Formats: sequence, C-alpha cells, structure tokens
Amino acid sequence: MKHTISVLVENEFGVLSRISGLFSGRGFNIESLSVAPTMDADTSRMTLVTRGDNRILEQITKQLNKLISTIKVVDFTDEEYIERELAMIKVSTDGDSRAEALRIVDIFRAKVIDVTPKSYTIEITGAPAKINGILELLRPMGIKEVVRSGPVVIGRGAKGALA
Repeated sequence: MKHTISVLVENEFGVLSRISGLFSGRGFNIESLSVAPTMDADTSRMTLVTRGDNRILEQITKQLNKLISTIKVVDFTDEEYIERELAMIKVSTDGDSRAEALRIVDIFRAKVIDVTPKSYTIEITGAPAKINGILELLRPMGIKEVVRSGPVVIGRGAKGALA
C-alpha cells in the first residue's frame, strides 16, 4: 500500500539521515523524498512516499514522533490531500515532431523552457498521473532525459495541517 507522509522537522544537522535510517532499518524503500524550508527558517517539511504494510508504517510513524527534531508527522494515506510534482523532460525533436511536441505541451499546460535544434526541454507541474500521461505521449518521440521532483502534498481543509 502507498503511504505519503509529511514530517515537520527542526533544521538540524543529521535529521534527514536519522529519518531515512528509520525506513531503511525496517526494510522500507523511500520512493520519493522532498525536503524544503517552511516559512519559519528553523523548520523544514519533508514529504516521503513509500509502500508497505500498515502495521509497520504505524510503528515508523511512532518512531518518527519520538525523534527530538520531529515537530509533527502526518500520514496522508487516509486523509484528503492535494499532491503536485514538478518534472523536466528533454525530448528529441526534428522537423516533423516539433509541432506535435508543442501540441502535447499545450494540451498538458506545460512549458517549453529550452530549445535546441534537436530537442525541447519541457517543464510540467501537476499530479503524478498528469506527469505520467505526458511522458507516455512524448515517449515515441524519444525522451532523452527526465528529472522529477517527487510529489509534495498538503492536506485539504484543517485536517492534516502541519503548521
């Protein structure tokens, strides 16, 4: 089962290492990880996506809450939330495929952020399913490179608020 966990932590040396160690020590892979400062420079927000058993993930959540540098942990698995991701996609383009690539970019409300004689670099933000959708349509043209941020989430309404 997929779990999306948001952790508000104090900005301290080694926090990321201790948190990722909790996951690896229990045999869980972190599929994606995003960390950035919040409006308070003393805190950061981590968004982790992993898959696994509810029982063990409940234990990890309890362990996360025990860490001194952890302020709050929210498992969004059973919550309503908004999820967004950023991707940059470098796609091969020649005379015939350039117009088609631009049509796909327009349909997905993406942007071309770099142009060379043989490629476009495209920026897109949205739900992971949207990112997967544009990748599927661009694949036949020849994707040269993809960089994805991994999802970040925010709870809907007052539930799941981290601060």
